[in-house]
Amino acid sequence: MRSIHRFAAGDLLEATRFYKREVGTGLARRFVNEFERIVKLLEAFPGIETPSSEGRQSISLTDFPYTVIYRHTGNEIRVLVLRHQSRAPDYGESRR
Repeated sequence: MRSIHRFAAGDLLEATRFYKREVGTGLARRFVNEFERIVKLLEAFPGIETPSSEGRQSISLTDFPYTVIYRHTGNEIRVLVLRHQSRAPDYGESRR
């Protein structure tokens, strides 16, 4: 099971719009597909990354400079942040 924080959904939409506007629909679609692939990987292997002291985990997208920050609780993957790697490391830190 998965859920996505409403601001993380906004992060995804913002990045997708950027790729569509700057490069085209094809790359925007590849970006969304890569995000989906990573989330499915996390659902299949939720302990793939080591949790931080706050219980958050992160995994980078392949071919895109973005990191998915999530929390694994019980049988749920909760995507908290989709952060561009040039953003401040504390971006989205308050999201639960």
